[in-house]
Amino acid sequence: MPTPPEPGPREGGTADPGVRLGVARLARTPGYRRLLGVRFAAQWGDGMFQAALGGAVLFNPERQADPLAVAAGLAVLLLPYSIIGPFAGALLDRWDRRRVLLFANLLRAGLVAVVAAAVYAGVAGPPLFVAALAVAGVSRFLLAGLSTALPHVVPRRHLVEANTLAVTAGAALAALGGASAIGLRELLGAGDAGSAGVTLAAGIGSLLSALLAAGFRAHRLGPDGADERPAVRAVARGFADGARATAAAPTVAASFLALAAHRLAFGVTTLVTLLLFRYTFTDQGVLRAGFAGLGEAVVLAAAGLGTAALATPWLVRRIGRARTVRIALAVAALTQLGLAALLSLPAVMVAAFVIGLAGQVVKLCTDAAVQGEAGDGVLGRVFALYDIVFNVGYVLAVAAAAFLSPPDGDAPGLLAAAAALYVLGLLGHDQQLRRRTPRPSLQ
Repeated sequence: MPTPPEPGPREGGTADPGVRLGVARLARTPGYRRLLGVRFAAQWGDGMFQAALGGAVLFNPERQADPLAVAAGLAVLLLPYSIIGPFAGALLDRWDRRRVLLFANLLRAGLVAVVAAAVYAGVAGPPLFVAALAVAGVSRFLLAGLSTALPHVVPRRHLVEANTLAVTAGAALAALGGASAIGLRELLGAGDAGSAGVTLAAGIGSLLSALLAAGFRAHRLGPDGADERPAVRAVARGFADGARATAAAPTVAASFLALAAHRLAFGVTTLVTLLLFRYTFTDQGVLRAGFAGLGEAVVLAAAGLGTAALATPWLVRRIGRARTVRIALAVAALTQLGLAALLSLPAVMVAAFVIGLAGQVVKLCTDAAVQGEAGDGVLGRVFALYDIVFNVGYVLAVAAAAFLSPPDGDAPGLLAAAAALYVLGLLGHDQQLRRRTPRPSLQ
């Protein structure tokens, strides 16, 4: 007898951790394969843009940067979209997501060209950051659209696998984009003209992503049952809707707390690490200081992401998602303590891999919780709130570290504080899950 078809993405279906498609079969799913292409091209370009801009601002011999300047640059890139994200998320629950992916990519390519022109002209400070902010805002909206579209091309029972591959490989492509920017910078030069050329090249990813998105038919990526309230009201209530939907699901709220702890700790570590590479570290054998060394750290972090792609589904199937998150937070806390004690170039490289691995495990589990347990009608708004957790916490931690860190980044106390944040995340994660599974009474 013929095998009955699996429930489609729109039919739901219960998650069965014992059923797996595997990477090869997932990659042969036409809609998923095309959505992967859209994501990979966009994230490669995004990684290249961020690395190009970072090189232009922090490692450009024609410019100087102190901790507050680094924090300001990260803040304007990430914070403003996160503030308006919950309202924009309501639009993802109303607009054809295929059109969102297409036009957001085209808009982003044009904005990248504007930033490249500003870098070439020697523009610095707020004008440059405002232009970069526009690129970052569109990029985040695009990634939210990709996440909300995923349940429409993969059965819900396979969301953990599909999301693991998409998010982890996408992050690896972003790291590859960063590495591409570093390599191209060696060819074009480290000054304003070379940095502008590298920045302009980042727009190629957006154009390719738009071309791939155009291949979806209209409404193929949702939303289902779009919000029928007036648009202004729906947009204005985006934040509240996302917050209510998150609070109503203890597993989603627990995952958000774990992710927030990671992003706060990671923000502190990022600021300290950038300063160490810029002002303190010197070359040690194959390990490099400066921009090249930062590129090596990014490659190791990408290797951690790849390892997470293999480890997360295996761990979730065997010990469950909650325990997987707890283990990741504990490993990250211990790694931060080791980094605080050693504070050396080799220790930073090891930490880049381990924290990249642990943080990605937490993120993949959070993605699966949101996609599998938040209704499609509010999914865009929940992911917009997710973006706040992901970026606002990170920016706040970077800003705090900028005020507390010495100019050369020699701040073991801050790295130890980052370890404490992971512990707090572990406690908060456990507390939220107790809402779902109350402790049994003693008889």
